[in-house]
Formats: sequence, C-alpha cells, structure tokens
Amino acid sequence: MKRRKIMMIGVSIAVVLCIAGCTMKQKEDTKQDKTNVSSSIKEDKKAIKQKQLAYLKEHEKEIVDFVKAQNPKVESVQIYWDETQWGVAGNGTPQGGDEMILIFGGFNQNPESSWRVDVVVEDGKINLKMMYLGQSLRIGGRIFE
Repeated sequence: MKRRKIMMIGVSIAVVLCIAGCTMKQKEDTKQDKTNVSSSIKEDKKAIKQKQLAYLKEHEKEIVDFVKAQNPKVESVQIYWDETQWGVAGNGTPQGGDEMILIFGGFNQNPESSWRVDVVVEDGKINLKMMYLGQSLRIGGRIFE
C-alpha cells in the first residue's frame, strides 16, 4: 500500500511537470510569434515611409514652388530630406488628427534660413493639395519678411 502511494505521488508530480512544461513552451511560442509580427510591421512601416519619401522627391518641384510662393524674395529653396518626419497632427480630440509628413528646408542658400511644410496623408496616400506652411519662413529664428 505504501509503495502504491509513493508511485501515485511520483506519477502525479510527473504529470504536473509535463503540463507545466507544455504550458511554458506554448507561451514561448506565442511570444516568438508576437515578436515576428511586430518586426514585420516595423519593416512594413519603414517600406511605406521610403515609398512616401520617394513620392515626395518626385514632386519636389511642387514643394519648391509652394515655398517660393510664400514670399517674393525667395529665389531658391533647399529641401533637407534627411530631416523629414512622420507623425499625427493633434486636433484636441482623443482620436487625434490627420497623419502628417513634415518636410524641412532652407532658402536663398542661407544656412540660417528655415521653413517647414506639412503634408496630409489620407488613407496612406499623400495629398499634396493638403500642403501648408507648418513653420513660417525664418532667418536666424526671426520671421522672414
């Protein structure tokens, strides 16, 4: 009888360890799947940003013309593509605003000049008709007049 109790305890411990091991393995596999999904989402977002940046570069003239139209004294426009940023414009609601691409640059070959153009992205597509000056034309931090 004593032997049978010891054997039952041993079998019970083995079953518990087996179940625990399977549960931990399943959690580990699930964690691995989540990691793979999140890294593929990051890669997709990066690819989308690269395509959007390429599209903007194809339409560089429209951006340049828009900046030049802000002031008749602007003779040349420089775009700093490396400083381009993506984000969401706040509109004061919990849902937030539109997805935006912020383009930065300078003008008249002046290293102290700056401007920012904001472009709205609707359903993943850039809408150049929804382009506006996000930061006034400036030189040395002062508004260029």
